Amino acid sequence: MHDPEIIYETDSLIAEDIDAYLDKHQHKTMLRFITCGSVDDGKSTLIGRLLYDSKMIFEDQLASLEVDSKKLGTQGQNIDFALLVDGLAAEREQGITIDVAYRFFATEKRKFIVADTPGHEQYTRNMVTGASTADLAIILIDARQGILTQTRRHSYLAHLIGIKHLVVAVNKMDLVGYDQAAYDQIITDYSEFADEIGIDSFTAIPISGLEGDNITSRSGNMPWYQGPDLVEHLENVEVSVTANQAKPLRMPVQWVNRPNLDFRGFSGQIASGTVGVGDKVSILPSGKKSSIARIVTMDGDLDRAVAGQSVTLTLADEVDCSRGDVIVAVDAQPQVADQFESTIVWMDEAELLPGRSYWLKIGTQMVSVTVQSPKYQINVNNLEQLASKTLDLNAIGVAEIATDQPIVFEPYTENRDLGGFILIDKISNATVAAGMLHFCLRRSQNVHWQDVDIDRTAHALQKRQEPRVVWFTGLSGSGKSTIANMVEKRLHALGKHSFLLDGDNVRHGLNKDLGFTDADRVENIRRIGEVAKLMADAGLIVLTAFISPFRAERQLVRSMLPDSEFIEIFVDTPLAVAEERDVKGLYKKARAGELKNFTGIDSDYEEPKNPELRIDTTKLSPEDAAEIIVDKIVGSWSYTI
Repeated sequence: MHDPEIIYETDSLIAEDIDAYLDKHQHKTMLRFITCGSVDDGKSTLIGRLLYDSKMIFEDQLASLEVDSKKLGTQGQNIDFALLVDGLAAEREQGITIDVAYRFFATEKRKFIVADTPGHEQYTRNMVTGASTADLAIILIDARQGILTQTRRHSYLAHLIGIKHLVVAVNKMDLVGYDQAAYDQIITDYSEFADEIGIDSFTAIPISGLEGDNITSRSGNMPWYQGPDLVEHLENVEVSVTANQAKPLRMPVQWVNRPNLDFRGFSGQIASGTVGVGDKVSILPSGKKSSIARIVTMDGDLDRAVAGQSVTLTLADEVDCSRGDVIVAVDAQPQVADQFESTIVWMDEAELLPGRSYWLKIGTQMVSVTVQSPKYQINVNNLEQLASKTLDLNAIGVAEIATDQPIVFEPYTENRDLGGFILIDKISNATVAAGMLHFCLRRSQNVHWQDVDIDRTAHALQKRQEPRVVWFTGLSGSGKSTIANMVEKRLHALGKHSFLLDGDNVRHGLNKDLGFTDADRVENIRRIGEVAKLMADAGLIVLTAFISPFRAERQLVRSMLPDSEFIEIFVDTPLAVAEERDVKGLYKKARAGELKNFTGIDSDYEEPKNPELRIDTTKLSPEDAAEIIVDKIVGSWSYTI
């Protein structure tokens, strides 16, 4: 505990010579680790103790801590070390950790960044965020409680994220009288659990974060323990950067550095391996080969660089290389594929919509990706595999994913940088999930695009028309099908080759297996988009009449085609007008609760923001609307809306 009679001093070198202080720490290795476990296992207290004992608290912070401890603390008149970490007002008031709190401290041997992750199940995504860059995890277990559900969950997550070094810290030993039997039983129980989930090894240490036992020095209260204290172990464990240096070269290109016409380099951080001047390398995914001409840094050229260093490489040959490419060792190359099995941790309030197109960011690569329905969801409390069609907030599942172009990857267990990814919503740009690639699917290697002599240009020339996909979207009852039918009749009269895909008709065959949930609606539009693209490739003018309620899926179809070929027609009819028409009686059923997931009633419709045409059916007749649309498609005459 803090004795007010003892003078607490931070490193005086900080105030005397900041440059010397920084230089002193510059060449130390950095260990990133997390603390996790059940609620009230003492994670924040432990980190506070580490900060305190490493002299990383300044006088004003210490004074504030002493005041806050008396006002908000849980240790009476003594210092509550947890308050050093629980910075949010809500955390301090509730006495729990909500967000991930990062803190820096250093010892004579090493620098550390520690993340205090929340213990509650509803903050699983926060724990995964903190663990994603960690080399080591401290799993805290309350000596009075033993192994709890959250202990199992966080151990599984730490193992899933690929953290190689685990420390099982049995905390609050002071509250069980430093009893060796209690400690031994907990370690025996944990060992059995670790075997079940595939944890090969861990380091067990009995501690008291509050009293400081076995934190920075061996405790006299537990003479039966002969292992290292916690800080000693943290100072000597191998960090990932060192381990990565023994692996083959991988450097994702972050930036093409071209300050003038005489210099062209490729900048990035070396993810693994080493590279030297003259080394033979390949540029993936293209497979082009060259050799290293220079290794350029801000401090001058190097003869050799290693994993963890940020450098600019210049090549001996003029080869195509851009952001997202990966420079690799020519004799030990990673795989390139576009279909994978992955584990996904869902981190968004809105559930996963299988079939929807998201952005996938892996290293410096950014591509479109679709996620299939999960094979199963994992109950992290008991490791049971559950059937699931989607993933909601904090859920973890195994699913197949497909990118729109091949990417350079390695299994996550071998390389975090080329095996870990995030998913980004294309509309909101929010990060919705984190994931880990297991392996590429065999079909991604065996299925290749077959070149044909009669291509889409030849089909269009034969028909003497420009291919188009004319996408009618709007509420049920807005008049999409009626107007689309009239448009096709006019196109036919003009000698144009067209085909109408109608929402109801398609559900009698191709999409007969789909319902009207959000996930099924996404898959419905994805399939129609693929069919429409094939028809456009054949040179046709394709008309589609679908509610297609989500912007993301309409944008997905647009992205499949050349810019000028997709024409979005928003058939704009107010809900009240569409409901008044109600030709099929669907609105009446929806209002009566007989029809679920009906767009406009209990399922959202996202209006187009920038459609090529907006047809206001309260002002235009179907005949007038059809003429305007044909004019847009064919350009036969001008018409002002």
